[in-house]
Amino acid sequence: SPVLGGRGRAAAGGSSPPGHAFRRVTLTKPTFCHYCTDFIWGLAGYQCEVCNFMSHEKCLKNVKIPCSCIAPSLVRVPVAHCFGPPGHYKRKFCTVCRKSLESPAFRCEVCELHVHTDCVLFACSDCRQCHQDGHLDHDIYHHHWREGNLSSSARCEFCKKTCGSSEVLSGMRCEWCGILAHAACYVIVTPECTFGRLRNMILPPSCVQLFSRNFSKLHCFRISENLQTESDEDDDVDGLTQGSTKDIQISTDSSKQTLKIFDGNDAVKRNQFRLISVPRIAKNEEVVEAALRAYYINDDQQEYELQTFTQQVLLSDDVINRNDAAEDSNLGSVFRESVPEAWIIRAKPKDEEVIRIYPAWLKVGMAYVSLRVNKDSTVQTVIKEVLPLLGRQTECLQNFKLVEVLMGSKQVQRMVLDNQELILNRLKDLRKTSIRQMNQTRFYIVENSKSIVQVNLFVGGLPPQLSPEEYTNILKEELAIKTNVVSVSHVYQAQGAVVLQISCFSEAERIYMLVKDTVVNDKPLNAVVLPAVMASKIPQNCCPLLVFVNPKSGGLKGRDLLYSFRKLLNPHQVFELTNGGPLPGFHTFSKVPSFRVLVCGGDGTVGWVLGALEEIRHKLVCSEPSVAILPLGTGNDLGRVLRWGAGYSGEDPYSILVSVDEADDVLMDRWTILLDAEEPAEGAENGIAEPEPPKIVQMNNYCGLGIDAELSLDFHHAREEEPGKFNSRFHNKGVYVKVGLQKISHTRNLHKDIKLQVDQHEVELPSIEGLIFINIPSWGSGADLWGSESDNRFEKPRIDDGLLEVVGVTGVVHMGQVQGGFRSGIRIAQGSYFRVTLLKPIPVQVDGEPWIQAPGQIIISAAGPKVHMLKKSKQKQKK
Repeated sequence: SPVLGGRGRAAAGGSSPPGHAFRRVTLTKPTFCHYCTDFIWGLAGYQCEVCNFMSHEKCLKNVKIPCSCIAPSLVRVPVAHCFGPPGHYKRKFCTVCRKSLESPAFRCEVCELHVHTDCVLFACSDCRQCHQDGHLDHDIYHHHWREGNLSSSARCEFCKKTCGSSEVLSGMRCEWCGILAHAACYVIVTPECTFGRLRNMILPPSCVQLFSRNFSKLHCFRISENLQTESDEDDDVDGLTQGSTKDIQISTDSSKQTLKIFDGNDAVKRNQFRLISVPRIAKNEEVVEAALRAYYINDDQQEYELQTFTQQVLLSDDVINRNDAAEDSNLGSVFRESVPEAWIIRAKPKDEEVIRIYPAWLKVGMAYVSLRVNKDSTVQTVIKEVLPLLGRQTECLQNFKLVEVLMGSKQVQRMVLDNQELILNRLKDLRKTSIRQMNQTRFYIVENSKSIVQVNLFVGGLPPQLSPEEYTNILKEELAIKTNVVSVSHVYQAQGAVVLQISCFSEAERIYMLVKDTVVNDKPLNAVVLPAVMASKIPQNCCPLLVFVNPKSGGLKGRDLLYSFRKLLNPHQVFELTNGGPLPGFHTFSKVPSFRVLVCGGDGTVGWVLGALEEIRHKLVCSEPSVAILPLGTGNDLGRVLRWGAGYSGEDPYSILVSVDEADDVLMDRWTILLDAEEPAEGAENGIAEPEPPKIVQMNNYCGLGIDAELSLDFHHAREEEPGKFNSRFHNKGVYVKVGLQKISHTRNLHKDIKLQVDQHEVELPSIEGLIFINIPSWGSGADLWGSESDNRFEKPRIDDGLLEVVGVTGVVHMGQVQGGFRSGIRIAQGSYFRVTLLKPIPVQVDGEPWIQAPGQIIISAAGPKVHMLKKSKQKQKK
């Protein structure tokens, strides 16, 4: 009976728009309307006393945007937000109080919510639902609207007029499909969301499962915590107290007075209060109303009263109004001669009230049943009365439970109520604890079912090449795992990693926390919480994109890209490479029938991901995913060849994803280099330990011996000494030039120190200082080393012809001329199998990773199958 529950604002404000309490105000500075975004001319406007919504008089009757005070009642599925540490966000507005964010503020890492540090408690859990967690799982997704913070050029999908504004919080955007609309237009949109232009790349949230009760949102979405400043609830307390003073300066006006208001015992314990400023001659009702509005509550003030409390009361654990009658007679006026500065809002006791019960099994909307409860109503009688109203009267009461859900912005807390508990007592306790929390609490009727708990935990950093039993023993010794609830579901021996399946939340949390501080064979372990992808539910034409970002790659642009891709796609398909490498991502997608990969990083990062793909290929259902590149490094030669550009310079991440969707599939050769040294190299020349020479290496781009590798090695040492300076491409290239100039006068006779055999034939080397094997037509940041003129001795090079080109350079000056495009290298040979004999230690580099190689043999041959790469297509993007 919605009529019962529909007391709403009718009593308090006539036909006021959804939840607002508008009052005519005199404007003292230029002001814009939040509905139509136009300037408000004249001196009068209308402002909501709760959420600061400003409006023209003519727009009042059209306002559809609900007030912050009723936002909790409009949540479809409660999902907590994922807040990183507070930061400074220019030209953004707070979703709760609608004011601009000048001071440090929170933003959600998964949706577009921005909120002041002292408003964060009043935001409710209305984040995007990116996975199913066993509570309210829907297969049909509705648009997830978020208001404001759009660019001022944003256009409405329906009336084609501008809907964004840089002056106020206005305009609506769906956080799945990205559709934009005016506040007036979005109500006519069909509620179902089809995920928009990127629908084939998004991992549908209904296919992802993650049981995450004890894990913070940052852990669930694998957002690295080094961003996190240590803050816990108590630090936020200060945020609330100081922050709320920012609007109300302690009043110097003698006719006004400032009061501290607490909303319940919880706020008293944490010393969290809001300040209000009221006239000294204000009536009780006005003060109560101002206090409720400070807490974003728009109920009828007659249901509440203010109580004073003294310090002694504060000390006693419970603040109870011990004798109602006596206290009320003293309350006369709030302002006595000795005015106490702190007051507490209390709800007046009721003999009966109307509560809403939400059925948890409904797949649509926020339908609820309103029910009148009295002093004798228990949880059991409520369930008994509700079932017939929901058409489930024939079913047994024991199959249902009543769950109280607190929809806080940082956490959704669920508690099953005891069948014998009196409902009115429960409501009374809730209001006594916190009236704000009461406003964010709902009751769900839920069917009892066996809840399955399964947490997948990836543990990396273990010693490689052990048997599953040996891994289990190490985990037992180091982490004391309980084998009755923990099992090893996958073992990756080559990488020294396992995936654990854990059927108990507290054990999963304990292992996760413990792994971070555990070291095995001097290597720290790392743990990542992985979602389970239900491959059978993925639609036929869907080919989700697996995104790897290396936040440390040249220029440090990775952080912003991580944030953007998490917003545009499902955050569960975006992986940070500093958090366990590429393996957690490939494992998560191992059952997906068809997917593509986007690697954001330099050539080294691309090589790392391709190497991991090669090792794990046989365990993937889609064993040959195509790989696209977003170049973030310094050289980015592979990115250039595949038309992804010389380096990312801040293009719109959305258009990058569209380009990946339209890119063409091409094949590329990969090469294996075997290094067989006769004796170890003399290390630690001039005190710097040389990088350890590898035994077998994969190569994608090029391999250099001699001068080319020597410059790489010097650069590598400079970066090791002062990594902080190497955060821009320009500086990195400057260091390359500097180490090059120091080598100009060196003469080396490399051709005397090495021998080359191509396809079983000896090749005589000209007088050179550097020998370079190239697989792609771009070297050293885009130079063409082979040159373009045709030559009947050799075939025209291609990246998939199964051949490598061998080129010589005579020294640093020659390399500079190649870089400048004035010359090309000396063409020496072309072939598919090479043997190089080193007669003395020589610097070697493969794809930018340098080391000193001892005398011995180097054998280069084609590696396994060719890899599928994505080449950006030439045509302009379709509008």
